[in-house]
Amino acid sequence: MSLSTITFQNQPCLRLTLPSQDTLLVALHGAQLLSWQTGEGRERLYMSPKAVIDGQAAIRGGVPVCFPQFNMRGPLPKHGFARNLAWQHVPSAPDEAGQAQQSLQLRLSNSAHTQPFTDTLWPHQFEALLTLRLAPQSLHMALQVRNTGAQTMPFTVALHTYFAVQHLQQLRLAGLAGLAGQPYWDALTDTHPTFAGDWRYSGPFDAVFPAPPAPLVLHDAGAALEISQSPSMGQTVVWNPGPALSQQLADMPDDGYQHMLCVEAAQIDTPVQLAPGAQWLGWQQLRAL
Repeated sequence: MSLSTITFQNQPCLRLTLPSQDTLLVALHGAQLLSWQTGEGRERLYMSPKAVIDGQAAIRGGVPVCFPQFNMRGPLPKHGFARNLAWQHVPSAPDEAGQAQQSLQLRLSNSAHTQPFTDTLWPHQFEALLTLRLAPQSLHMALQVRNTGAQTMPFTVALHTYFAVQHLQQLRLAGLAGLAGQPYWDALTDTHPTFAGDWRYSGPFDAVFPAPPAPLVLHDAGAALEISQSPSMGQTVVWNPGPALSQQLADMPDDGYQHMLCVEAAQIDTPVQLAPGAQWLGWQQLRAL
């Protein structure tokens, strides 16, 4: 395993590479995963070619960490502050066999940078630890949150994963059939229709589903990717902006919607209420089939 610190678009990043040539690239800004390539060289994540990577703005693509607020559901900036702040790399100790772990960790906690938010808008003491564990043909992303304060700490959260797709019109997201007949939130119309039990791209889509009972499988261009999440993540978000919104987004090409689909592990309908000293763990796992 090789772990190196590099500069990507003038920003500090970490690159982890396995002997199998599976690799990931993560920015310290936002602890945002920018790239995940499986051993055969296929890029699995979408990164907008117009993404702003300047250590200030949110980055369009990869896996933004939405914490401690999802979207505009609260007083904080959209999707919270974690994706807009620098995290710290936490060096890992060798395992019992003396070998370096095939993972890396990034940490965010109260500091002068979080103070504009934690003084008044979200007055809590916290520690967030993101662990990225890489294996041949798979990636495990785990977010651990600890309440280091003296009051119960509410938060919502999502791992906002952008998947790279080659043929949007032929794309199929299997596994949602287990949700047939259940209501979901259609964010485009702010309604709660009943889900029919199948999903293929037919236009702009922004929906919050109950977490499916079994892993989802994304079928695209002869390849399949299994997507699973922890029980602590009670919702799954599926989003594609469609052509009109892509044209409106300054950091997305006009045709960007044709090359991506977001499938997000989230806990947003009911905020986590974390007691003082308690910890919460949520994860999303990706596996190439």
